[in-house]
Amino acid sequence: MELMTLAQPLILASASPRRRELLATLGYDFRVAVPDVDETPFADENPRAHAERLATEKAHAISGEGIVIAADTIVVHAGRIMGKPADPAAARAMLGELSGATHEVVTAVCVRNAERTVVFSVGTEVVFRTLEDAEIAAYVATGEPMDKAGAYAIQGGAAHMVRAINGSYTNVVGLPLCELHETLLSF
Repeated sequence: MELMTLAQPLILASASPRRRELLATLGYDFRVAVPDVDETPFADENPRAHAERLATEKAHAISGEGIVIAADTIVVHAGRIMGKPADPAAARAMLGELSGATHEVVTAVCVRNAERTVVFSVGTEVVFRTLEDAEIAAYVATGEPMDKAGAYAIQGGAAHMVRAINGSYTNVVGLPLCELHETLLSF
């Protein structure tokens, strides 16, 4: 694929290999810088505001010339954020809650350079089929859920758990490409 060019260097502020892969599909040349940001939610902070705040903090934690892209993806179920599980028991509990239910995946994105900052978020509705305890245990045993919000990766071993999505698939993976590309074109 021919690389697309922007007037300024592009920096992805993320340690996520999935975000690197997704951004690469757009054909931009970019470098990666990993921000160091405390991701603890504020008291009474709603989920979307939390994700947008973190994306903004991550973008501003990266110095240097260019256009910085930062994102934060959260799983929201029953009005609360489901973060990354602390241990296998927490992962099993999260997947048990999502079993047979609908939840929302929200990815907030901050794109900034020296002149301007754009922050947006995209929500995608995800419907899980009813899961058996044994399949939850088998998936957790793979280790894949341990560093994932909501304890699953739609692009990985949890693909068979998802009955339907309403919205952007790449948003659920961690970077809403359509909206991001439109934003980058405006820069």
